[in-house]
Amino acid sequence: MQKRKKTTLSKLYIITFLFFAANLLAKAQIPSGVYMDTVTNNGSKQIHQVKIHNGYFIYNEYEIEPANFIKTLGGFTEVQHSGSKNELVVRLEFNSDYEKDSVKIVSIPFKMDGKNLQLNWFRNLTLKPIISTAQDLDGAYLFATRGPDKGQERRGEESSRKTLKLLMDNTFQWVAYDTNSFRFSGTGGGSYSAKDGIYKENIAFFSKDNSRVGAQLEFKYELEGADWHHTGNNSKGEPMYEIWSQRPSNSNKSSN
Repeated sequence: MQKRKKTTLSKLYIITFLFFAANLLAKAQIPSGVYMDTVTNNGSKQIHQVKIHNGYFIYNEYEIEPANFIKTLGGFTEVQHSGSKNELVVRLEFNSDYEKDSVKIVSIPFKMDGKNLQLNWFRNLTLKPIISTAQDLDGAYLFATRGPDKGQERRGEESSRKTLKLLMDNTFQWVAYDTNSFRFSGTGGGSYSAKDGIYKENIAFFSKDNSRVGAQLEFKYELEGADWHHTGNNSKGEPMYEIWSQRPSNSNKSSN
């Protein structure tokens, strides 16, 4: 009888331990989503934005009133644990400040405070998640080719020259970069909607031209398998036909 009680207690200790271990592990993960913090500095409002999507991280910093792009960086993530501390290690694919700082890897101490993401980075940030929503085009894409599709050569993971487009939670962002040279060519982003074949963008930041902020663009879209056919006029008013291909979530073995 006594032996049976000891066995039962041992099982309870193991279950309790596993419960608390699982709880701690859950707190050490960052849920997918878009997180934002607004900081007022010398009269200007700085937006700090973090996007987490299938093990991919993007950080954006820009000002509003007046519009001014500051920086972006992004890449594949790994969470490392040391005692009670958690670090988000990001192996960058792009860094708009690379010519200044030569940074290819960043380690960011973090913790989840309820649903808020706290980063103890170059400054302490508390970023709140925006409302999670789903639309037709949500996902990560790489620019493949100009349309129409006639079997021409495509760019993909095997190419170091990439243009990434990430659509999630009503936000869009494109980034053009080279993973070998770390040359950063530009980025732009903001809010978007996709419904009944009509895709709309509202630009919130644009690295090449701050005056484009506030512009609204409308395109047509069509999904064909893993391809997104994107047609209309670009920001210069010129006709365009682009084909974007969905990026696999396990693409962190891309050429670097």
